[in-house]
Amino acid sequence: MEITLTRPDDWHLHLRDGEQLKAVVAYSAARFGRAIIMPNLQPPLTTVDAAHAYRERILQALPAASDFQPLMTLYLTDRTTPAEIERAAQSEHVHAVKLYPAGATTHSDSGVTDIRHTMPALEKMAELDIPLLTHGEVTRPDVDMFDREKVFIDEVLAPLLQRLPELRVVMEHITTADAAAFVRDGRHRLGATMTPQHLLYNRNALFQGGLRPHMFCLPVLKRERHRAALIDAATSGHPSFFLGTDSAPHPRHAKESDCGCAGIFSAHAAIELYAEVFEQAGALERLEGFASHHGADFYGLPRNTDTITLRADPWQVPATLPMGKDTLVPLRAADTVRWRLVGEDR
Repeated sequence: MEITLTRPDDWHLHLRDGEQLKAVVAYSAARFGRAIIMPNLQPPLTTVDAAHAYRERILQALPAASDFQPLMTLYLTDRTTPAEIERAAQSEHVHAVKLYPAGATTHSDSGVTDIRHTMPALEKMAELDIPLLTHGEVTRPDVDMFDREKVFIDEVLAPLLQRLPELRVVMEHITTADAAAFVRDGRHRLGATMTPQHLLYNRNALFQGGLRPHMFCLPVLKRERHRAALIDAATSGHPSFFLGTDSAPHPRHAKESDCGCAGIFSAHAAIELYAEVFEQAGALERLEGFASHHGADFYGLPRNTDTITLRADPWQVPATLPMGKDTLVPLRAADTVRWRLVGEDR
């Protein structure tokens, strides 16, 4: 069995930098036409000039003849100015601004400490129609790790949307039934990305036979009822839900340590893993909308015009992949993926 899709896009992707960037970017370029590139480098991409320079490094790292397009973002801080937002609006390469609550995830130390500090920038974003991408978790120690997304919705996002109803917002990598319902019942300027890991696995995957560091991501995997709600939303055909892998490569030693990094690398088999989800849900005919149409429409960009083909032809994922001088452990390592991207050498 084969399925042919309009070439999809990845609306949430980490590519790192330097040798790590060169090691991973080809996996995304083989599958996707474009990707929203996360700005949480060290130092973070807080200015348009920094985002443009990173874009050039990505283009230089691409395989020859690749037409993959990196869509750049800025890293929102307490000190982001309306003037920098205006420069972003004038750039043809900057497409959004990313909100990381301080300390919420990898390289988020420079993130927002209080949403009130960012209101001048957010008001300018609403005025100029620049999307806000949210890592939707609060980080207060009194809030349980598994409740942080819902509390973010209640305490931060819902009041923000009430104050700035014209602001376009993407809830990134949603993980709960609460988030899915909030987006489904919300306004047309609210979207959400979904990762393969949150659609394929519940939190039991973190503890099967012991602690599984390569299944640790933020937001963390949730209960089965949340996974079921995410699958229902992703396969519903609702235009506010679209593909965003949150593929996040880390060296193996950084994951297998006494304080392992959060992040799961899925770019090597991203669209193939989404195909598994949609096939298991009996909704393969809706994969193209989720993967190829909804995100482009939300961002106001043209849909891709070329196609990719997937074949039901199981293959085994390598146990490790090269990452510069290191190795990384990919999602589904040493295990089988049911769908194969036609034309990719393995």
